[in-house]
Amino acid sequence: MSDPIKHECGIVLLRLLKPLEYYLAKYGTALYGADKMYLLMEKQHNRGQDGAGIGCIKFDMSPGSRYMYRSRSARSNPIQDIFDQFNEKIQAAYKQNPERLRDVSWLKNHIDLGGELFIGHLRYGTYGHNAIESTHPFVRENNWMSKNLMIAGNFNLTNVDELFDSLVNIGQHPNQTSDTITILEKLGHFLDDENEALYQKFKNEGYSKKEISPLIAEHIDIQCILSNASKYWDGGYVVAGLLGHGDAFLMRDPAGIRPAYYYKDDEIIVVTSERPVIQTAFNVPRESIKEVMPGHALIIKKNGQFSEVLCKNPGPRKSCSFERIYFSRGTDADIYQERKKLGRQLVPAILKTINYDLENTIFSYIPNTAIASYKGLVEGLNEFCDQVKKDRILQLKGNFDPDVLDKILSFHPRIDQIAVKDAKLRTFITEDNKRDDLVTHVYDVTYGVVKEYQDNLVVIDDSIVRGTTLKHSIIRILDRLGPKKIIIVSSAPQIRYPDCYGIDMTKLSEFIAFKATIDLLRETRQEHIINEVYKKCKESEKLPKEEIINHVREIYKPFRPEEISAKIAELLHSKDVNAELEIVYQTIEDLHIACPGNRGDWYFTGEYPTPGGNKVANRSFINYIEGRNERAYAFR
Repeated sequence: MSDPIKHECGIVLLRLLKPLEYYLAKYGTALYGADKMYLLMEKQHNRGQDGAGIGCIKFDMSPGSRYMYRSRSARSNPIQDIFDQFNEKIQAAYKQNPERLRDVSWLKNHIDLGGELFIGHLRYGTYGHNAIESTHPFVRENNWMSKNLMIAGNFNLTNVDELFDSLVNIGQHPNQTSDTITILEKLGHFLDDENEALYQKFKNEGYSKKEISPLIAEHIDIQCILSNASKYWDGGYVVAGLLGHGDAFLMRDPAGIRPAYYYKDDEIIVVTSERPVIQTAFNVPRESIKEVMPGHALIIKKNGQFSEVLCKNPGPRKSCSFERIYFSRGTDADIYQERKKLGRQLVPAILKTINYDLENTIFSYIPNTAIASYKGLVEGLNEFCDQVKKDRILQLKGNFDPDVLDKILSFHPRIDQIAVKDAKLRTFITEDNKRDDLVTHVYDVTYGVVKEYQDNLVVIDDSIVRGTTLKHSIIRILDRLGPKKIIIVSSAPQIRYPDCYGIDMTKLSEFIAFKATIDLLRETRQEHIINEVYKKCKESEKLPKEEIINHVREIYKPFRPEEISAKIAELLHSKDVNAELEIVYQTIEDLHIACPGNRGDWYFTGEYPTPGGNKVANRSFINYIEGRNERAYAFR
């Protein structure tokens, strides 16, 4: 993706199922859990670089001993910062007495991550500053072990304002209004209720207060807590949590918007946001890793009992298609093949755009994350060339002139690496003219490959969001090579609608497809549509979110996607660019062919998986008309 955007967070939940002595004997360290947490978090660093946090629960600690631990960092390399601090204590202990690292009792009492249950989080901030206060995991403390709660998640809720008001109505007074705090307090409220109900039950049965605490921990109904707490949550979420006494859970939203995968054997249970992370960390086959089902929760009791239970009835599966296009690491076997297919699906449209002139066309990609779709594109082009060669050979009818045959066999697409990212833009340059000049040098280009004023240059990108980097950098540097035409190809369809489930794309005014459509409406004297949509959006604010429809879709109805693409090319074509410019987008139909199991395509179609999505889309349009430069979902 040439336009950088912040997106999905990453999570890790790890439960060791054996005593720490087991891992010491088998793997040579009682800190096996901490070692694996570092690897699991580092392998997901693509999912969050604004902050990181880790939490740990130690089992069966004596009263007065610390059994919950949390460390967070919002520094430039937060994962490394957290584990550097941890390793400093390990090294200090080793210097004092090397045998201490083989003493499980000493480790549990003196080393923060010397426990059996872990939670980890990697943060991309869509709300709040990159401060420690906004970094997961979050903790709700209590003197009762079974009332202590630590959570971390990959989520955004669209109805935080409603949920906050419901907390106030039941007598709570939260000190923040973010969705993280709202979720924490909702869970905490029903956790308190469950504790109190069990306390009264066992008290009535004649148990002493000292006897009641472990009974509560044993019988606490996490499924009931999660079902009650999440009843009115609207959004995309994977929420992981630890209870102080040792129970753990992870819950996924009913539409499966946010991803979660898990693996279990007789040594560990592990859950992560991406599947290859587990494969790498534990060297297990893909087939042994399962997906957490939408609307379900994994529940791990302190005694090791494990279950996947229904908490909210699933609706139509709407797993985020952008995970497949861009966000997730391309090392996942399915995602890699889907991205290749996205590139392959674009072959017919590209061939039509270049008038099938492969002799005078060079194919490349930008940025590096587009390489999988580029490989698929190349495979598709080679298949086309093979068919052409086959047809031409058959036309020879056995008259195999060597020169003619050589010419036929030499027919293939021209593949070259044209652009390479060379440096990061330094934001200390504030003057617009100097910044724009520096942006044009972010990428370096390969000279001497393009035949000036003769070649077409086709460059594939993951997606085009704002188009800023394309206009101010990529297109300009490609134009320096002297191509006749530049064709920018997006493996994703046109991004037309805001996200509200965890990705930092909330302002319609920033989308190049939206800008192009507004311009087209004005050029064709259809401004009345803009006004009508605005009125409908304003009227919908009075309705419950469940009755709201996405009126912004009406903005795009008068135009074919190709018309909008042509206008986008016009907007991105600077006066100082000599080459013709054309933009080719993936179609919705071909997206579904390439990624059939992940139909969460609201960015492109406006078909949101939850009612709150329609509300956010309309609010984003209202903000655009009223000149409000703010997110479209409320954090009060």
